[in-house]
Formats: sequence, C-alpha cells, structure tokens
Amino acid sequence: MTSVLGLDPIDRKSTASIIADKLREGIMRGSLEPGTQLHESDLAGQLGVSRGPLREAMQRLVQEGLLRSERHRGLFVIELDEAGIIDVYRTRRVVERAAAHLIMTRDVEAIADHLAEVYDEMKQAVGDEDRFALSEADLYFHEAFVQESGSLRLVRMSRTLLVETRMCLSAMAESYEFPQRLAEEHAEIISAVRDRDEEHLLTLIDQHIDAALQRLTTAYTDQEES
Repeated sequence: MTSVLGLDPIDRKSTASIIADKLREGIMRGSLEPGTQLHESDLAGQLGVSRGPLREAMQRLVQEGLLRSERHRGLFVIELDEAGIIDVYRTRRVVERAAAHLIMTRDVEAIADHLAEVYDEMKQAVGDEDRFALSEADLYFHEAFVQESGSLRLVRMSRTLLVETRMCLSAMAESYEFPQRLAEEHAEIISAVRDRDEEHLLTLIDQHIDAALQRLTTAYTDQEES
C-alpha cells in the first residue's frame, strides 16, 4: 500500500537514535562528566559511526537540555548547580503528579504489581547495602511509574529529568546518603496506587520529592564547603 506521505515505514531505530541513547547513558552514568566537551572526531571513532548521525544525535541531546552549545567552542555536557537541582525536582514533581492522575484511570492492580517487582529490587539492594543498585532501582521505579501513565509525552520528559537526576547522584556520590526509609517510601506509593487513593498518592509523591531534594541540596552544600 502506498503511503499517504510518500514515506517508507520505519521498522527499526535510526542510527542517530541509537547514538543518542549511548550518549544519554554516558551522561547518566557519569562517564561523560558534567562540563565535558564533546569532540566529533573522537566520539565518531570511539563509537564507530560517521559524523552525520553523530551530529544529529548530539543535537537531540541539545534539544533535551543535556548538552549545551557554546558559540565557536562546541558542545558540552551540562553542569547542574543548586538552582538546577531544585528545578529538576520541581519539574519531576509536576510530571509525576500528572502521571499519578492518569494511572488512577487505568488498571491499578496490574500497575501496582509491576511497581512491586521494581520495589523487590530496591529491597534486595538495601539488604545487600549496595548503594549503586539502590540508586538504579530507585530511578527505574520512577521511570516505570511514569510509563504506566500511558502518556508518551510524560515519558519523554521524565526520561530527560531522570538522566539529570542520575547526574546529580553521580556528582555527589561521596556525600549523598540513601536513607533506610527510601524503599519504604516506594512501598507506600504502591499501596496508594493499589487502593486507587489519588489524594494520598499525590501527597506521597510530594513528600518523596521534598525529602529527596532536601537530601540532595544538603549534599551539594556539604560538597561545596568541603
């Protein structure tokens, strides 16, 4: 059948999308540290790709806000100061509250079951005293929560915010402490979803974001003073 737009259907991710995913992961994991300048020739060689799709991928990350462009200098990984950290969490609050509202209109039992699987990974990380695994499970929980809203736009916004959140945690790994209660906060969110209690769920999201932001800003201040 001839396409109305005259275009062939896309049946796999483009090279630029794959490269963007790799760069995004590098930023999130800290292998591309805040402030790092990206050099096309070096990256193209490391990734084994041509410069065309690499440029397209980097421009996608500029649009997402993960890279910044400096005239006559090039592209750099963004750096988050205290105001930036606050803004990330303020925006996460808006996205996750919107996701919570949509979740209440869906199959809450199935959603709660899915979130409970992620919560089991958090409990395992707490038991193993594995800070990295706990951090990964924490972020995956919030990614899964927004995905369960069914909104592709919320998912897209959340993905960038969670990369920035991971950057914050990586930059302050030495001074940021995950409290024992972190896993419990997520268990309460799951219960509110299962009970279809939107008002309580929104309250829990606010409390969770406020507590995380307080821990991060305290860690940032301690790091700046050390």
